[in-house]
Amino acid sequence: MGKSFKDEFTFEQRLEESQDIIAKYPLRVPVVVERYCKTDLPEMEKKKYLVPRDMSVGQFIHILSSRLRLTPGKALFVFVKDTLPQTANIWYPSLLPAAALMDSVYESLKDEDGFLYMCYSSEKTFGHTVLIS
Repeated sequence: MGKSFKDEFTFEQRLEESQDIIAKYPLRVPVVVERYCKTDLPEMEKKKYLVPRDMSVGQFIHILSSRLRLTPGKALFVFVKDTLPQTANIWYPSLLPAAALMDSVYESLKDEDGFLYMCYSSEKTFGHTVLIS
């Protein structure tokens, strides 16, 4: 596994890039998608995505699923923010609704460098998750 996006670029480089992207493409959000280190899923060829603000989270996850060429029935979990879920609550309040728009997820969960960081796995291991099977 290669370096994470944050390890590869300084904060200043990432901030400048996200600001340039948003200025050039105001109807899109800059998203970095990386593989969770303890998953059996393959690495994706690219980490950075320009996602339409009006795209649903479910649609974006479907695109990721297609890029990973997952077999039918293979679950894909996507995490935002590296926090542990509240496992004591049966309703999983950290679950991102698949119908949520990327714009609202971006605005509420983006990193201070201007990117939205998402991590994918085949298991529900941490963070805010979305499940598309």
